[in-house]
Amino acid sequence: MPFTVYYPDTPPLPLPPGHRFPADKYLRLKHAVLAAGIVHPSQLIPSPLATAALVACVHDTDYISAVFEGRLSRDIEARIGLPWSPVLLARALATVGGTMAAARDCLTAGFSGQLAGGTHHAHRETGAGFCVFNDCAVASSTLLAEGKIERAGILDLDVHHGDGNATILRDEPRVFVVSVHGENNYPFDKPPSDLDIGLPDGTTDNGYLSACREALDAALATRPDIVFYIAGVDPLVSDRLGRLAVTHDGLIARDRMVMLACRRAGVALTTVIGGGYGEPIDETVTAYANTWRTARAVYAPSRF
Repeated sequence: MPFTVYYPDTPPLPLPPGHRFPADKYLRLKHAVLAAGIVHPSQLIPSPLATAALVACVHDTDYISAVFEGRLSRDIEARIGLPWSPVLLARALATVGGTMAAARDCLTAGFSGQLAGGTHHAHRETGAGFCVFNDCAVASSTLLAEGKIERAGILDLDVHHGDGNATILRDEPRVFVVSVHGENNYPFDKPPSDLDIGLPDGTTDNGYLSACREALDAALATRPDIVFYIAGVDPLVSDRLGRLAVTHDGLIARDRMVMLACRRAGVALTTVIGGGYGEPIDETVTAYANTWRTARAVYAPSRF
């Protein structure tokens, strides 16, 4: 198998009518990559559920207990923006477990990832911004603790600043965190990462790709053993929460740039999909699928 793709195979999130989180995008993405032959069914593996002990490497135990027991405060549930349910818990654990499994795989295969993840707004003691637990922080910290890697990079190209990555990993010099994001977008409090590149509203392909190149070069300059790539597609001009003006071609060029650079440098890459809130949501699903189509072209051009 050229690479393994994990998928959080949980029931749909039970959300109230009119909720702005497009929870069905994950299942639609799964169907899209299978129908297009981008991913073979044998490559698609259910994401294992993370344990409380695993997420405790970066999250507060009282917060973990509240999530597991369904007793989140109103304030924390409001910050997360999703009502607690057993499905939300299962999905949060599958998201972390999928990124953890993909990270382990890519250390030997060179590339792996999951059709979810990038929960970069979750902080040590709280979730936020549709994120419950922080998957990339958990996975990078676990691999370091196990001695599987010496250094990691988190290349966060989601349109929203990765505030949870910044706060959780600010005292971890072995993880280089870089965020390219809309300067005027959520979250409005942006704690410093190792490198932050804020972009003005309306930034188009050229400006966006220039910033991504700067971020990529900085991450690879630290000589990481693994890069966690948060390939958010919310920079799209059609994204209702993005405020940038990047095209599908711009995102494809971004993905190809990141993947080719990591492959040429011999750096393991694990990709998570990050945010996407297109109007219509078909635009988001198409952009997500393009990321995996690019991965196929870069990492397995003759093996499908």
